[in-house]
Amino acid sequence: MAAETVRSHLQALVAQSLVVRSGLVRSGPGRPRIRYRLSDAGDALFPRRDGELLRELARFLVDSGQGSLLESFFTERLRRKRAEAEARLDGVPADERLEAVARMLSEEGFLAEVVTDDSGSHLRLAHCPLREFVGVSRLPCRAEMALVGELLDRPLLRESFIPDGASSCTYALGPAAPPRPRSTTATLRRRSTP
Repeated sequence: MAAETVRSHLQALVAQSLVVRSGLVRSGPGRPRIRYRLSDAGDALFPRRDGELLRELARFLVDSGQGSLLESFFTERLRRKRAEAEARLDGVPADERLEAVARMLSEEGFLAEVVTDDSGSHLRLAHCPLREFVGVSRLPCRAEMALVGELLDRPLLRESFIPDGASSCTYALGPAAPPRPRSTTATLRRRSTP
């Protein structure tokens, strides 16, 4: 291709935020060459196999009797996530916490929304970013919802579930729980079957 054609294509890709400039390369006299790379949006257009690999890893651990490693991983992950989430929710009034938690879940790819009807408020997750993993073990679901229940100080009652063929995972808010020690670890250990 002619250099001008390449420049034209690159300008179009930059305008669409699919490619970004990543620096200059100097190699002797004359103008330096501009280096480009794919942006995150550009990279997302190419096939990925992470989900498939994650599913295979989870299946291997469960089938080889090492499901407890998955449980340990999620326990540690939730400990970290709980600290971050509680810091973000610090000072958020109780009546606004559900919306705030839904926003945090949406940032993680769950496409969460709060739906209110005559029976009360429901947390609806229209997408599962962990679907490949959930195909092997429901541990991520139990872990995420245990954390959400703790953040809201209310149990969540499942109404629909994507792995069962529903279009969303929907949870009703149970009654406010009496004060208790915060421990997702205990919740996971009680329900640790993969």
